[in-house]
Amino acid sequence: MNILVTGANGQLGSEIKELAACYHKFRFVYTDIDNLDITRYEPLEQFVRKNSFNFIINCASYNAVDKAESETEQAYLINSVAIRNLIQASKMYSIRLIHLSTDYVFSGNTNKPYKENDIPEPLSIYGISKLEGEKKVLAYHQGLIIRTSWLYSSYGFNFLKTMMKLGKEQKEVKVINDQIGTPTYAADLAEAILTIIDKSTKNPEKFQPGAYHFSNEGFCSWYDFAREIMHIAGIKCAVKPIKTIDYHQSANRPFYSVMDKNKIKRMYHIQIPQWKESLAKCIQKIQNT
Repeated sequence: MNILVTGANGQLGSEIKELAACYHKFRFVYTDIDNLDITRYEPLEQFVRKNSFNFIINCASYNAVDKAESETEQAYLINSVAIRNLIQASKMYSIRLIHLSTDYVFSGNTNKPYKENDIPEPLSIYGISKLEGEKKVLAYHQGLIIRTSWLYSSYGFNFLKTMMKLGKEQKEVKVINDQIGTPTYAADLAEAILTIIDKSTKNPEKFQPGAYHFSNEGFCSWYDFAREIMHIAGIKCAVKPIKTIDYHQSANRPFYSVMDKNKIKRMYHIQIPQWKESLAKCIQKIQNT
């Protein structure tokens, strides 16, 4: 079973690399922009043809939410054009594609968790470009998307590591308290993705294309998230709440982007930990290393 992981140097790709040791029957090939530019079709097609992949996990994404407002072309190139290329190559060689998307495809103008069939209404260039990629994947008969939210890991750059750094350097940090969502530990997401592939190899009918949601259980504001980080990490730094309107951001974000995970739990029997439980695991890992 040959699996291509694109964008493999990011948070999720790094977690998949770590978890891959538990999946001895799979052969993983990891690529990133330095050795495979998925925005260029010909090199991608040649690479795929040489390696005979059964699955592609696309972790590559333009995630700079605010920069996307001015770097529109780059956002669309990675979040939409590259997806078209992956699908074209996947169709040619009958490869199953798992693509990662975001809660930012929703407007947040609700007070109940979003289901997979709720109508997307992105508020930012980032969200719009990710939605364009989603549409391409959902039109492919072997394409599966997983929307996730507020991703963090012991790898890469993320809100958790930023808060831990600022908390050690400053006496006080101000964090938005009127945007509600769910933090997601990339290690839990990686495990869910590999569970889907593992079950699909044992029973091909288990692979059901379409959209799925995955985040940790529960919900909070960025302010709550920051307070819990300081508490678990034992950092003596005051966290002060502020409103979105008082914090300048180029891109608009959903005020409520909690997602319903019943579909992925039902289809693949995946157990999802609470966000505080997973946060504690990640912080312990960071502190131990």
